[in-house]
Amino acid sequence: MKSFTYVIRDEIGVHARPAGLLVKQAKSFQSSCMIHAGGKSGDLSRLFQVIGMGIEQGTEVTVTAEGPDEDAAIAALKKVITENL
Repeated sequence: MKSFTYVIRDEIGVHARPAGLLVKQAKSFQSSCMIHAGGKSGDLSRLFQVIGMGIEQGTEVTVTAEGPDEDAAIAALKKVITENL
């Protein structure tokens, strides 16, 4: 399993547009991709789970990927998060 942490900088937090980008990216991999924040976890391939977590600006999130292409998944998800959140 691979993971990284990031503090959300977007003033709106994790909202529909960046959440949609994350879900689209996560679905392109075989690995199971999850996001963890504030004691909650969400499957990054499910848009409503990601948005429903209510992740706000300043929240530290941990993204994990586990599976055959976890290295590529983590690299791609990290890129999406750092560029959009």
